[in-house]
Amino acid sequence: MNTFRMTKHVVGFTFGEPVETGILMGAKEKVSLKLPLEIAQKDGHSRFSFPLTERDRVYGLGPNLGGINKRGRKYESYCTDDPLHHEDKTTLYGAHNFFILEDDDVARGYFIDFPSRIRYDVGFTSQSQFTVDIFGENFTLLVIDGENLKSIVKNFHEVIGKPYMPPKWGLGYAQSRWGYKTAEDVRRVREAFERHDLPLDSIYLDLDYMEDFKDFSVSEERFPKLQELSQELQETGVHLVPIIDAGVKIEEGYDIYEEGIAGDHFVKNVKGEPYVAAVWPGKVHFPDFLQEKTQTWFGEKYKALTDLGIDGFWNDMNEPAIFYDETSLQEGVEAAIKAQGENLGVYAFFNLRDKFQSIGNKDEYYQRFFHEFHGKTYSNEELHNLYGFYMTKSASEGLRKILGKRFVLISRASSIGMHRYSGIWTGDNSSWWSHLSLNLRMLPALNMSGFYYVGADTGGFGGNAYGELLLRWLQLSAFTPLLRNHSALGCAQQEPYAFGTEVAEKAREILRDRYRLIPYLYSETLKAWKEGGLMFTPLAFEFWGEEAQHAEDQMLLGEELMISPVTQANAGGRYVYLPEAMAEVTFKEDQVTLTLEKEGVRYMSYALDELKFHLRRNRLLPYVPPASSTRDLEVSTLHVLGYVETEGEYELLDDDGISYGYEDEKMYSTRIRVTRGEDGVKVDVKNTHPHIKRILLTILDGENHIMEKEVLV
Repeated sequence: MNTFRMTKHVVGFTFGEPVETGILMGAKEKVSLKLPLEIAQKDGHSRFSFPLTERDRVYGLGPNLGGINKRGRKYESYCTDDPLHHEDKTTLYGAHNFFILEDDDVARGYFIDFPSRIRYDVGFTSQSQFTVDIFGENFTLLVIDGENLKSIVKNFHEVIGKPYMPPKWGLGYAQSRWGYKTAEDVRRVREAFERHDLPLDSIYLDLDYMEDFKDFSVSEERFPKLQELSQELQETGVHLVPIIDAGVKIEEGYDIYEEGIAGDHFVKNVKGEPYVAAVWPGKVHFPDFLQEKTQTWFGEKYKALTDLGIDGFWNDMNEPAIFYDETSLQEGVEAAIKAQGENLGVYAFFNLRDKFQSIGNKDEYYQRFFHEFHGKTYSNEELHNLYGFYMTKSASEGLRKILGKRFVLISRASSIGMHRYSGIWTGDNSSWWSHLSLNLRMLPALNMSGFYYVGADTGGFGGNAYGELLLRWLQLSAFTPLLRNHSALGCAQQEPYAFGTEVAEKAREILRDRYRLIPYLYSETLKAWKEGGLMFTPLAFEFWGEEAQHAEDQMLLGEELMISPVTQANAGGRYVYLPEAMAEVTFKEDQVTLTLEKEGVRYMSYALDELKFHLRRNRLLPYVPPASSTRDLEVSTLHVLGYVETEGEYELLDDDGISYGYEDEKMYSTRIRVTRGEDGVKVDVKNTHPHIKRILLTILDGENHIMEKEVLV
């Protein structure tokens, strides 16, 4: 075992000869330190455990099922395409091996840099034991210390690099559906949003726009003039965001296939031939994204669509998802032929059924193809969790070179490190109230892993949403940087106007309120890029006591807000735990109200056509008038809400919203300070934003009195 230090608070312990995954950033100084736990290694596996007391808590592990506190479940880090997120699932699309173990006295973070399968038993088999099983003996374990839970996260972020920063239009509302089959369908969606006066910044294109599911192709029949469509939409402030899948169709004459063969860009089977599997186009080859030459080659292919005016993409099926491969399909066919005419008993029938029903994403597929990585050959199983990471790195670097400006990019499969190149959505969820609640509980763990441009498929991807569920989901998604409504082919239409005029009107109010908050959300995203740490913070990370630890259906946003969405059907509101006095803020139509609420538990009425949250004590919140797209945001008059008993301050960060100037600190700053003293209320403003000319303040005090003030800047 070798030991190294990366920063004052981060120490690494290396076992064997780990794969250099590319996740960790920065120098490693050799030191001699003792590992604060025991690791057993045997037969190619490694295991370590922590004893758990009744009061120990475990946080992190990325976009998984369960609560914010991960105790009482099993988890598995092995990127897997499984759209049925039932309670017994142990693995989803991401592999985020960072967690924090905390008791009432001490907390410590851990990160396992290992690209294959890891299993976590977090007090499931035994309530008093947290066991980690690593399917290998070569890995790096980081131990991260800090003064508190939030500082542990920030200290971890120092060694994994800064996150992807979307363009400002990426924070606008996005409408998507697998089933917008033609350019006319897309036009009808855009026109319906305009007709119902619903804000819109982007329309996502699923598989329908492609020719025979081929990457970087466009159906001449269904989308005959995609460039004209893209230009037409952008003139109204709407961007197109098409899908790109990992599998490349095997078809002679198809340029991506031909170039991939000629350039030796595809993963190989054990014979050294391009591995054949099947996804949407039927039989495909998978690009070997772990090769740098393949990253460059595939990344440059996005130009086929950027030349048509496209500046946003979503990478999908990059776990990689596999419907079947030739070996398993042949085994199933042979078993079916053999069973023909037989009197199958129950177990024989189950075995035959499973040959087809369980044929997708079988573990053995990932043992059958191989990558070239840093001059060595590895099976996909050995590097499995890096595949989506390096596909997205390929896209990100290619797009940055091609466009020279920021772009929207999200991915389904993910691992820590990929956060430097894109955002993520949380995969193929369902139109269930439980998945709305899960959406909220995933947010802090995603931040812990370095991802900030995050969101779930609002309304649910699978199943049939209805008006109330969509509205409640919008009331949560109004606060997430990525706000995309996405649904599956064969499910009910899910656009806000699909449920009738009443739902459309209520959705309009929620979305208008979202656009009021975009300057704040964008500012907080810029701060996350600068500083790391948490944008969505569990109450337990900020406040002491069991009430905060158990309030998992509430969340702090930035340092200013607490959000408490309704996640149950037929509810006119909900009970809210206030760990301190806060101001309840209600956005409803064109009215904004503040009401002082004392510490404790209280019932909060929450209608379907409003947006509610709480503003913390001695905090300020900037907002602007509603807009139909981010392009139309008007910031010349900045509104500021405050709950100030002594002194409150907020710095609003902004930039041009599209260039990489922020990387060189080319940002605008509007710093507002409100001080309450014996002589009244004093407001100080320091502003470098060229477009902000006036600030209108509404300030609440500890006696529930409101003061309004105007400041010219």
